[in-house]
Amino acid sequence: MSTTTIRLEDEMKSRLNAAAAQVGKTAHAFILEALAQKVEQVEQDNAFHALAEERWARIRATGKTVAWDDAKAYLTARAKGDRARKPSAKV
Repeated sequence: MSTTTIRLEDEMKSRLNAAAAQVGKTAHAFILEALAQKVEQVEQDNAFHALAEERWARIRATGKTVAWDDAKAYLTARAKGDRARKPSAKV
């Protein structure tokens, strides 16, 4: 395990200590949890963007898309808890 040093303004350190105390954690545990959450979010964002790029490339290559009305009907049914058939992509 390695060590990283961060420098905090006094006000931020006070806020950090207060926030950590409010949730029953040490400042160290609070910082580790915050870092883990931020890293996870960045990883999820990157995966989302990669998937979007992949799908956009497929649309450009095939010209196939799902009509908005079909997509809206499908999503509305799913939001209501109904089982719905996925609409198919068409040129």
